[in-house]
Amino acid sequence: MRSFLPTKSSPGNRADLSVFLTVSLLSLLTYLVLLSARSLDDSRLTSWQYSFPHASGEMVPVLLITGLVSAFFFSKTSLPERCPAMFLFIASFGVSAIFHGEPEVIIDASRYFTQAKHLEVNGIGYFFREWGGAIPVWTDMPLVPFLYGLIFRVFGEYRVPIQIFNSLLFSLTSALTYFIGRTLWDERTGLTAGILMLGIPYLFSQVPLMLVDVPVMFFLLLSVYTFMKALEQGGFMTIVSAAAISLTFFSKYSAWLMLSVLLVIFFILLKQEKLRKGELWKRVMMILFIASLLTGVAVALKFAVFSEQIRLLMSFQMPGLRRWGESFLSTFFFQIHPWITIAALYSVFRAIKNKDMRFCIAIWLPLLVILFQIRRIRYIIMIFPMVCLAASYGLAQIRNREALRFTAFSIAAFSIVIAFAVHLPFLKTISFVNLKYAGQFLDSLQDDAAEVYILPAAEPVANPAVALPVLDLFTKKRLIYHYDPQDYPLPNDADTSSLRFTWVYKNPKYYEEVPDRQGRQLPVVIISQSQDQELSGDMAERVKGLDNVRVFDTSDGLFSHQTVVRIFHPRARRQ
Repeated sequence: MRSFLPTKSSPGNRADLSVFLTVSLLSLLTYLVLLSARSLDDSRLTSWQYSFPHASGEMVPVLLITGLVSAFFFSKTSLPERCPAMFLFIASFGVSAIFHGEPEVIIDASRYFTQAKHLEVNGIGYFFREWGGAIPVWTDMPLVPFLYGLIFRVFGEYRVPIQIFNSLLFSLTSALTYFIGRTLWDERTGLTAGILMLGIPYLFSQVPLMLVDVPVMFFLLLSVYTFMKALEQGGFMTIVSAAAISLTFFSKYSAWLMLSVLLVIFFILLKQEKLRKGELWKRVMMILFIASLLTGVAVALKFAVFSEQIRLLMSFQMPGLRRWGESFLSTFFFQIHPWITIAALYSVFRAIKNKDMRFCIAIWLPLLVILFQIRRIRYIIMIFPMVCLAASYGLAQIRNREALRFTAFSIAAFSIVIAFAVHLPFLKTISFVNLKYAGQFLDSLQDDAAEVYILPAAEPVANPAVALPVLDLFTKKRLIYHYDPQDYPLPNDADTSSLRFTWVYKNPKYYEEVPDRQGRQLPVVIISQSQDQELSGDMAERVKGLDNVRVFDTSDGLFSHQTVVRIFHPRARRQ
């Protein structure tokens, strides 16, 4: 017996041209309003005020109009409604793949790459044995680095398989959003919510990166959907639900709070009494028992590691959120299409009017973010599907099917254009792109290895040594590097810096293994804060005889931490 019974949506009448003109004009007006108010966007990464100087001011409106025309034609086709889950999966994957050329722009990727490479080099047993020991873990949970490490071990140490994996999870998240919306309300609400997942420009900047936030979003949503199905069906779905909850548990600490939505689902089902209460309690206790068993064993084995991480979260991470925050205005009106936010706000009144308790499931996670004042967008990516479900519930007030579809597609088209034509060009100017270009250049050299030297910064914001793993991600060459912590003294604000984790960097042993040079002088890579930094006597001696220098010095001019790469190599040994 199903507890959340979908209802059939009425087809509605065909919308006339005035509807599409109205929505298109409002969409262009929204663009102009956001553009004129872009100074209010304080996002730390893809702020409109930082991104727009790198965009073509004439091309953006042209692309927006082109996107609206495309949205018009999509709203006329019945393909999305004939195969909604498949349509959402393919569309989400295809759009996210456009952004795979983005460089790694967030320094945290160095942690996850290092953790994953430990598994690739030393095996699964070593990974679990040394998690929190030889493998520095900061406040990270092991699931996503473990999956990345498996991908490296199977497909080789390449970035593309990681990006394909993240695009797959993003696509599955869009499909799951549809399934949850269909289960809670109806097909139309679910499909609209899935389309709205393409209406969040910030998300497109995150999918290509070797971070954990997009996978966490998927695992949390998987937990929600399988929990709902397990309570309805019992049986094997009980085990599936428990497994999904365990995976979410080990994906990120902040996901623990968000798993509280499962309690909301349970109490709503209990209130509706669609199942016998005894059966419902039996199923939920079985899920909790299996999930507790799966997580409890791992926690017991690594209790000291988890305890230290929780202590660090409470003493450093939580107070730090007040210093590193971004405004809700920035998050919900610039980084998310503002119509999504407005529709989600309106949905609250619609749900109250309809006395729809099921709406509490969609609004619970956004409510937690507001109550706990979690003002860092990267930490709340996992709630975006629920925001889209709430917005879809609000947009369901539009009875005309084609008008609703066009509204949803216009939101998606608007956001894709902003992400592609505005944010992506800016992200390609962030100085971390130098590591990508340097890695690609190293691969053009005949040598199978390179020596790396990293110069300390005069006024460091982060430990520059963490650039090494990111460079390693972009090259097939073996990198040789010897890290001496004394070369990188701690800055005065290290204890309160959002980049504090960089100062606990431990050089993996695989960077210290020196290959047989066979009498050859290897290329030398110098990573520094600026091109003007002079080389020490020993380092200057080391690059003697390397008659060619390639410099990668793209700079955004905004962030305090800059990464410049110089490669010294013999000209004759290019491939």
